[in-house]
Amino acid sequence: MLKNIDNKQLNENPKDNKTGLEHMRETPMSWLIRVIKGALVGIGAILPGLSGGVLMVVFGIYDHLISFLGTFPKNFKKYFFFFLPIGIGGILGILLFAGLVSAAFGKYAAQFVSLFIGFVAGTVPSLWKSAGLKGRGKQGYIALIVAASVILILMLSGENQLTAIEPSFLVWIGGGVLVGLGFIVPGLSPSNFLIYFGLYSKMSDGISDLDFSVIIPLMLGVLLATIAFAKIVSILFERKYEIMYHMILGTVLGSSLAIFPTVVAPGLMPEGLFESGLSFITALALVIIMFALGMVSSLLFSRVEERYSPDNK
Repeated sequence: MLKNIDNKQLNENPKDNKTGLEHMRETPMSWLIRVIKGALVGIGAILPGLSGGVLMVVFGIYDHLISFLGTFPKNFKKYFFFFLPIGIGGILGILLFAGLVSAAFGKYAAQFVSLFIGFVAGTVPSLWKSAGLKGRGKQGYIALIVAASVILILMLSGENQLTAIEPSFLVWIGGGVLVGLGFIVPGLSPSNFLIYFGLYSKMSDGISDLDFSVIIPLMLGVLLATIAFAKIVSILFERKYEIMYHMILGTVLGSSLAIFPTVVAPGLMPEGLFESGLSFITALALVIIMFALGMVSSLLFSRVEERYSPDNK
């Protein structure tokens, strides 16, 4: 599914490969595919346990985003039209699903999250291949193991709400910075941190209610994080591709593994079963079915993208 530039392009001088989008040919279907990708990334950005950055890696968007932000404002027009449908999809995903995600996460968290994890799991082979495009040595394996371990430990050690913070303009800017970091640093789930500080439900309610006192500072925070960190990440990718990509793969694996004990397992415990109104067998069966459905959807989506993606033209 992940459509990165090939080995030959990766070994070229970056100055010779201006955008990585030069040979793309747009079609209505490729445009629609990117709208769908954007919607899923938007949902992932507000879904606890997931990361918008992880889904951007999964969908082959992340490399282009870092390249764009790292060289901004060069080739602005080309990148703008590439990201336009993704941005539209992302906004639609957040606005249309904020309330649904909040409700589903409260009652059917285990089943809902299993669908997304299955989707991510179906793309791991492609991520593994992409991470090794410039070689895979000892430093790559170390980066993968360290990143997976760190994100796993962080997520397992922060299951409960730490403290309740009273929302304010500056607090929501801080929340936006976390959301922005979730895009720049794949594997970082900003929603988890917002839950810890008692802000998640207030954020999702504010977005679904179109409360601009919440939406505007969140957007400002995302913009600040993007400006502050994108250039650094772009330079690191250019100079340390193997280490950076294996770190990303590690965060994808670590965050995915951490979701099972932190989100899925509680939904199968007595308290979670009582809240969902499901029996253990039914809840477990639905988790397995949703996970499988996510993997199958991932493979089918991959085939559609392979046929219509402008990367292949």
